[in-house]
Amino acid sequence: MNFQDPILKEAKKDFRYLLDRGFPRTGALNFVGNHYLLDQVQRNYLNRTGFSKEKMETRKSKLILLSEIKGKCVLIDGYNVLITAESVSKREDEVLVNCDDGVMRDVNAVFGKYKENENTRIALNSIISLLKIFKPKEVLFFYDRPVSLSGELARSTQKILQSQQVPGDARTVENVDKKLVTLSQDLRGVVATSDGIIIDNVEKVLDIPSYIARLNKSQTKN
Repeated sequence: MNFQDPILKEAKKDFRYLLDRGFPRTGALNFVGNHYLLDQVQRNYLNRTGFSKEKMETRKSKLILLSEIKGKCVLIDGYNVLITAESVSKREDEVLVNCDDGVMRDVNAVFGKYKENENTRIALNSIISLLKIFKPKEVLFFYDRPVSLSGELARSTQKILQSQQVPGDARTVENVDKKLVTLSQDLRGVVATSDGIIIDNVEKVLDIPSYIARLNKSQTKN
């Protein structure tokens, strides 16, 4: 998708305008999408990248640096982070967007259809090796139990944590959002996610895929 499409840019301006004035998100998206005759992919792009000014500022204030995770529990929204990290690993720039609220997102809607693939281990190793450098107390991955084969993915993640000698675990739970919010409070942990609902309900957020993307770019230049 062409993120520089003039029509898409105008649509995003109007979407932000409506959000800034308190219009319901779903209604604003439908109105703008219908007005500009956007397809589903373009509407998904608007929904995942566009936010009101107030929401942008609030969410950006929660983002922390990688160096700040030292000695802290890092709680990872498993599928959310993994899917985007895979797109980064595959250099799929056409689906990766640095969004208005400060985090990188994959604008594809593949969550419920996710299956382990040849890039899964590459992405998990990238995530875990990156975190290892900054010495977190522990790294906990949470995968949505209802998603097919999430138990196998959790076991694959556990093996990589062990092989890299990073303290932590990978678990499947019924409600990842609720678990991350609760644990972030109980453990005073940092939550790695780009899920807006989770970001709105925790204090500290880490955008892992954006750091992997930056690291890949620096390695390519060298």
